Amino acid sequence: MRKSTSGKPPVRHAAKRATNVSVKTDLLVMARKAGINLSATLERAVSEELRTLARRRWREKSKEAIDEYNLFVRDHGVFSDSTRKF
Repeated sequence: MRKSTSGKPPVRHAAKRATNVSVKTDLLVMARKAGINLSATLERAVSEELRTLARRRWREKSKEAIDEYNLFVRDHGVFSDSTRKF
C-alpha cells in the first residue's frame, strides 16, 4: 500500500499486498465458521486505528492553541454572544 503523506488512511482502491499475520487459533476457527472476511475486517480495524491515532496526535499537537482559545473565550466571549437568543 502507498504511504499517505496527509495523515489520512490510504484510499480504498489502492493495490493490495499479501502479508502474514498471527491470530489466536480459536478466533480464527470462529471467524471462519462465521464467514468473516478476515482481510476486510483487518483493513477496517487498521483504518480505524489510524484515524484514532491521527486524532490523538492532532489533539496533542493542538492542545496549547485550543487551551489558549478556550481561555480567550472564557475571558472575552465569542462574536455571536450578542446575537444568539439562547
